Amino acid sequence: MDSQRLLLQFLQVLFLLPTICLSAAYPWTMRYGVIERSTITKIDSGLPPEFVTYYYEQTLDHFNYNYESYLTFQQKYILNSKYWGGANMSSPIFVYTGDELGIDGDAISAGFMIDLASRFKDSRPKFLNPGVLQLFTSFSRLCTVEIDLKRNLSAENCPVIAIGGSYGGMLASWFRLKYPHIAIGALASSAPILYFDDITPQNGYHVIVTRDFRETSENCYNTIRQSWFEIDKVAAQTNGLMNLSNIFNSCMPLYSSEELKSYLGLVYVFSAQDDNPPNYLVSQICNAIDAAPEGTDILGKVARGLNASFFGGRSCNSVIEIKPNNGSGWFWQSCTEMVMPIGHGENDTMFQASPFDIENYTRTCLDIFGVSPRPHWITTEFGGHDIKSILGNFASNIIFSNGLRDPWSAGGVLQNISDSVVAVYTKEGAHCLDLSLPSTSDPDWLVAQRDKEINIIGGWIEDYNAKIGSKTGKKIGF
Repeated sequence: MDSQRLLLQFLQVLFLLPTICLSAAYPWTMRYGVIERSTITKIDSGLPPEFVTYYYEQTLDHFNYNYESYLTFQQKYILNSKYWGGANMSSPIFVYTGDELGIDGDAISAGFMIDLASRFKDSRPKFLNPGVLQLFTSFSRLCTVEIDLKRNLSAENCPVIAIGGSYGGMLASWFRLKYPHIAIGALASSAPILYFDDITPQNGYHVIVTRDFRETSENCYNTIRQSWFEIDKVAAQTNGLMNLSNIFNSCMPLYSSEELKSYLGLVYVFSAQDDNPPNYLVSQICNAIDAAPEGTDILGKVARGLNASFFGGRSCNSVIEIKPNNGSGWFWQSCTEMVMPIGHGENDTMFQASPFDIENYTRTCLDIFGVSPRPHWITTEFGGHDIKSILGNFASNIIFSNGLRDPWSAGGVLQNISDSVVAVYTKEGAHCLDLSLPSTSDPDWLVAQRDKEINIIGGWIEDYNAKIGSKTGKKIGF
């Protein structure tokens, strides 16, 4: 099926639904794109004129009958009518199931969605912000707003495709699984739906980070691996923390070696997770380490790598720590439903040992929120232990896309489950690369990945419209 013909043949609405701040993390699960897009860089919140903001009066909790559950709030969404062809054309509705940021950021960064809209012709992007903490309440809000939108557009027969990346990719796949009458298919990019219970090895994430660095440079890998001991050794000396502050040019004096090691660990995992063209963040670090002048000691090399990293290049290095707090929707999710057991031993990665400890994890959640996590809830609600049987018997029309340099691919679906639940991956790509804005400089393997996804989605839409046409006796054409 020719992708260009499909892109020109089908009409669509582009509907983006940012949900709750959720993702996965080090050591607490959290997607590092949040750091890039909110802490370090600033996105211009001004949107192009085709993006129009609306509000929907949303019920607080659809799954609870207490009085408070019937309270409502104004749920923000953004609609783009630039490519909308009208309900009579059975225009597909693409639902972007969100990520950790506000909807303005999603509207700016959802490049592949916008590209799909322009290529398929006549579509309408929409972005929604549920603003809730409970995962499953979010699903109900996706449904209610989507149903309301289709009703307002007289578009009840228009097919819906859910698309999302990372946590949003998990939502997209689960949305299709739970509400097949709402979404006819889903594209789940970099979605680690298997990183729960004991399905995926706990060290899977950091094993891939380690592999990314080692494949880039053996010397770089060895330098980083040896640096943890050197940091502890210097910190134990007289004025050791002051010396470390000077070596790593920290903006504020370091108060412990753990602070520095945690920050460096964050730099490495972030760089591996987003090791995508054209920047290749791992290479930036390793090239600087490898180019250190002869005689440079281990910490001097690591400092050069930090300065050359995405986080470096400033007058000083802001050594930051990410700690659980009660002001974050993501940390609430981590302490309730999204318990992803991420940890690693002493010799299985380039990092110092940091095993997952559910007892300490639980104590932290009790201290912050007064709740105990439910480590088995996701697999109870959606399955996972026998994923081939579950998705093979009960699911259809889901694409799980991954780049194998992405640490989250350790918990992704990397094999076809059935003819319609398929895995599309590249060896070279990292996190959510296929959802980024297409560019003329994209490598051939990325173009091929997107083309495959477009062809599959086009097939879903074609099949759906054929069935609708046979039921209504109305020929649907483009």
